[in-house]
Parts: sequence; C-alpha cells; structure tokens
Amino acid sequence: MAEVTLEVVRRESTGKEIAKKLRAKGQVPAVVYGGHRDPVAIAVDRKAVFDLIQKSDHGIRSIFLLKMAGTDQQRHAMIKEVQIDPISRKLTHIDFVRVVMDEVVRVNVPVHLNGTPIGVKEGGILDWQIRELHVECLPNVIPDSIEVEVSELGHHDYLRVSDLKLPEGVKVLDDDERVVVGVTHARAEVAEAAAATEAVPAEGAAPAEPEVIKKGKTETED
Repeated sequence: MAEVTLEVVRRESTGKEIAKKLRAKGQVPAVVYGGHRDPVAIAVDRKAVFDLIQKSDHGIRSIFLLKMAGTDQQRHAMIKEVQIDPISRKLTHIDFVRVVMDEVVRVNVPVHLNGTPIGVKEGGILDWQIRELHVECLPNVIPDSIEVEVSELGHHDYLRVSDLKLPEGVKVLDDDERVVVGVTHARAEVAEAAAATEAVPAEGAAPAEPEVIKKGKTETED
C-alpha cells in the first residue's frame, strides 16, 4: 500500500469556538493518537485531505505520512474515524491513529464478489451475508478488498470465512465458520413450500378455530 503525504499544523488551542473558526477557514480539526504516545491536536486542510482520499486507490484506508508544518516531524497514520456535517456533507473532524510500519494493524476491509453464481442464473437468490471483514496485517499489505470468486456456487452452496483465499500476510479475525456468501431458493420456491406446509395440517392436529371479528367500536386507552 502506497503512502499519501499530508501536511498538518499543530493546534495550540482547542474547544468548540476554535474548531468553528478553523472550519470557517477551510480547515478540519483533527487528533493523532496511539503509538504509545500522547494525543496531539492538529488541523488539516479540508480540500487537501478530501482530494487525497478521492485520488488514492485505497481511499479512506490509505496510510498517511503526516508532516508537521514548519518542522521535520513526520509520522505514519491511518484515519480511524471521520465526522461529517449531515447537511453540508463536509468533513468536520478526523481521528488519526499512529501506525508503526513493522507492527500489525487491525482494519476492516470490504468483500468484493467476482462473477455470477450458477445458482443465481438458474433462478436462485444471492445471499451476501458479510460485506466487510476484520483483518490483521502489516500496514503495507492492507488489501483494498478481499476478492471472492462466486461463479461456481449452485443452489444451497455457501462460502465460509475458512474458504476464502487471502493475500499473503493477511489474517481474518472473523469466525472461520461464518457464512460470507451463498445461493438460496428462488422466492417463488420458498413461497410455494411455505404455502404447502400451511395447507397440510399436522397429524392429529385439531381443526383451526374460526377468527372472531368484533363489530362496533372498541375501547381505547387515553
């Protein structure tokens, strides 16, 4: 994974009013923490960080080389969390977590399906249960996605976490027995089976009682 360089400035003061002024100037308040060191309050240019995320092949999962303006200080970090204004959709705050390049990190990676299952072509329904996996690896081998080939899946075929082919150096932390994707019955088959089950009473079962429909007003609670 290629790193993305981002210049940052240290925030000497914090608080809502300071953050509001920064945002008005096109900057985003942020914090860098982790790496066995104290948190540091910083600010980044909103457009710069947004453009880097958009242009990077890894998007928000990119590794950033944060360079402190006016100093020779720099540190690798990843975005842990972002806050976005619900109306303007602009970044309002970013949490960076420090990254040591020779220490493993834990991140969520999207699952990408390749192909169309045979079972779906025959009328089945794709049952995609896990769209992100929690993985552990070194920062420089974080995959953009976990590729899953589904072309050979027929009816009632499922792929579990243990069936996945992972990039070298990547370990999935999710339960090996969790189902990632499969093919189920077509909706029509499910409906017909359910209707048939309801139509045939169980042996020895008592006949169903008719539903009583009351006429007139019913009492309601205030």
